[in-house]
Amino acid sequence: MMRLLLVEDDENLSFLVQDNLEQQGYKVHLCRDGFSGLQAFQQQTFNLCILDVMLPLLDGFTLAQEIRKLNEHIPFLFLTAKAQPEDRIYGLQLGADDYLTKPFRLEELNLRLKAILKRTTGAAVSKPVNNALLYFGKSHLDYPNLLLWVQGQKLQLTQKEADVLRMLGQQLNTIVKREVILKAVWEDNGYFVARSMDVFISKLRKYLRPDSTLKIATIHGVGYKLEELAN
Repeated sequence: MMRLLLVEDDENLSFLVQDNLEQQGYKVHLCRDGFSGLQAFQQQTFNLCILDVMLPLLDGFTLAQEIRKLNEHIPFLFLTAKAQPEDRIYGLQLGADDYLTKPFRLEELNLRLKAILKRTTGAAVSKPVNNALLYFGKSHLDYPNLLLWVQGQKLQLTQKEADVLRMLGQQLNTIVKREVILKAVWEDNGYFVARSMDVFISKLRKYLRPDSTLKIATIHGVGYKLEELAN
């Protein structure tokens, strides 16, 4: 059975697409935001990804880039309301196998998926990524046990500390926007929650201080980046 990752935040459309694809015999895993889509890709096996472009937390283009870092051959198709030629070109430049503009007929989606899978079946199956241990610099995060190892020293983290560090570590050397962290970890992006997140970032900096190969950089007005530095 072909396994598809569908990332679409429109509740009605996602229900229709998932139901239609399952009637066609596919196994469909549905996510409603880009970050949960990335997590699903890391944890499960898929034959193809169907990505909306305008997604919460991580947009479809960014999600596709992150997926490509994990598997450069997995086929994917964009579903989008953005019909501008430059958006279509950019999507194809990212390696998309196809690009379907909303509104579309489900029959057309089915035919496009069959064509993609006929070209790629057997050559591009994703594999789960082991998320138990996440390595960066000379440190690593044991996420299931909320343990951070820095220069051989073990630190017990809180759940939210581990959540924030995992988000930064999964996108090493890449800016993670403040609102993405806030919505994913706190499910809120209000002023007082944002100030609370700053405290967590400060704590994580303190924990990582003994590792001279790591730095949590603040990108003012945008977000944070866990950087690996040269020894």
